[in-house]
Amino acid sequence: MSLSAGAVGLAFALDAAVGEPPTRAHPVAWFGRLVGPLDRAWSRPRVVGVLATVALPLVAALAVGAVVAAAGAWRPLAGAVAGGVALFLTTSLRRLLAVASEVTALTETDLEAARSELRALAGRDAAALSPGEVRSAVVESVAENLADGLVAPLGAFAALAVAADAALSAGPLSGPVPASVDPAVAAVALGAAGAAWVKAVNTMDSMLGYRSKPVGWAPARLDDAVMWLPARASAVLIAAATLAPGSLVAARRWLDRVPSPNSGWPMGTVAAALDVRLVKPGAYDINADAALPTADDAERALARVGLAGGLAYLGAGAVTYVGPGVVTWA
Repeated sequence: MSLSAGAVGLAFALDAAVGEPPTRAHPVAWFGRLVGPLDRAWSRPRVVGVLATVALPLVAALAVGAVVAAAGAWRPLAGAVAGGVALFLTTSLRRLLAVASEVTALTETDLEAARSELRALAGRDAAALSPGEVRSAVVESVAENLADGLVAPLGAFAALAVAADAALSAGPLSGPVPASVDPAVAAVALGAAGAAWVKAVNTMDSMLGYRSKPVGWAPARLDDAVMWLPARASAVLIAAATLAPGSLVAARRWLDRVPSPNSGWPMGTVAAALDVRLVKPGAYDINADAALPTADDAERALARVGLAGGLAYLGAGAVTYVGPGVVTWA
């Protein structure tokens, strides 16, 4: 088994077993502390935003790549483990689904608590939301975060690891990874660096990418570009997990109702596949002719998104296992 595929497998196992480390010990939270001071008034906010958007994700990527490469220089297996841990820390599935399930259950027993807990999933004013609207927000958030929190970093890891593995088979690869590092370890290190870069871009967008924050213009635009393919890949995975290929066609009809150029794909696909209405008051209304999700609908959506996430891990593992040979042969 390739080291890159082993790293993907380890990331999956850690997510299934641990879910997510405590916030205080999470490197993504540490990165958030670097981003936090940017959220203030600047005389030239867009310039500051552009510079930070270039620099901070690059710093995160170089730091993660260097740690994985250093571990691999000691032992190749240690490099694979470090890469798997790095990938685990940049992805999230089990914790997302667990929080979503908790909020869904609360909509039937304690609406005020459900509205309060929803803040962990969706950044919207929940004070006046009905139980169905809270469940709608849960389903929307889980579908969108499948792309942001799992498929995007997984895809970056797999793409860079395979490309590096294939390139290194033809000779040493110039760049931040020393030539003395085992080529397979270098591939893991570059893949982990790519996953960290994507996660950093998404974190900056989630913290700053609002119209009310001019400094967030660059993070938001870069995140839109980075998430273009993962959002559509996530829609395909959801369609596969729900055995509803026609949901992709239906989702296209509602894309112009969603302000984001990307999130409409996974949200629209799950809405069509499960025939539920997803609405954010004042922003969009997807599949408006259907009913808002019941608790059973929401749990069914979580199960299908969980399966789609499993397919994402499986796909990334398969690509990193067979990809280098296919690319080299081609």
